[in-house]
This record gives sequence, C-alpha cells and structure tokens, in this order.
Amino acid sequence: MEHSNEPYKYAAHHSKEEGIKIRKMIWNMFWVLLAITAVEVTLGLIWKEIGIAWLSVKMTFIILTLAKAYFIVAYYMHLKHEKTSLQNTIIVPYIFLGVYLIYMIVTEATYSEFMDKLF
Repeated sequence: MEHSNEPYKYAAHHSKEEGIKIRKMIWNMFWVLLAITAVEVTLGLIWKEIGIAWLSVKMTFIILTLAKAYFIVAYYMHLKHEKTSLQNTIIVPYIFLGVYLIYMIVTEATYSEFMDKLF
C-alpha cells in the first residue's frame, strides 16, 4: 500500500533543507529553554547554601523568566519573523500593563507605609 501525502499537502510549502533548518532551530531553542529552567531550579534549591541574598535570587528569577518568555514568543510563536508593526501591536500593550503594574505596586506600597505611620 502506498503512503499518501494528501494530509500534508498544505504543510509542505518549504524544501527539505528548510525543514531541517527549522527543526534544528526548534531543538536549539528547546536546549536553551531547558538550560534556563535548570539554572532556575538549581538556584531555587541551593541559594541558601551558597549564601546568595534573596533579592538577588528574585531578580535572577525575573530576568530568566523574561528571557524564557522572549524565546517562547519569538521562536515557538514565530513573532520574531513577523513585521515590526505586528510585533509592536502585540508587545506594546504588555509593556503598558507592566508599567501600570509597577506604578500600582509603588503607589500602594507608599500608601500602605503612610497609613501605618498615621495610625
């Protein structure tokens, strides 16, 4: 019985060489994400033993998480290869949300500290 490529006819829009290149990029991103995750888990397990300050650990986690988010969005969700206008349409609202979140945290912390001193 001969194998039919009918279900894949719409997915076969690139050459075999391009397919190999794409799979290599996906595997490379997998290893990068695995390495970042391994660093996060290891740091989470041993930060007290090696004497790192908790603030440094938190900042490292935030930076590594943002790096993982970038790699996932850029490569697995293919945003890196889109036009700049589409990238900005997706990314700018998250930047505004992040700035607003930071603003809310700072103002609420200031208000809370003020109220503690008042009463």
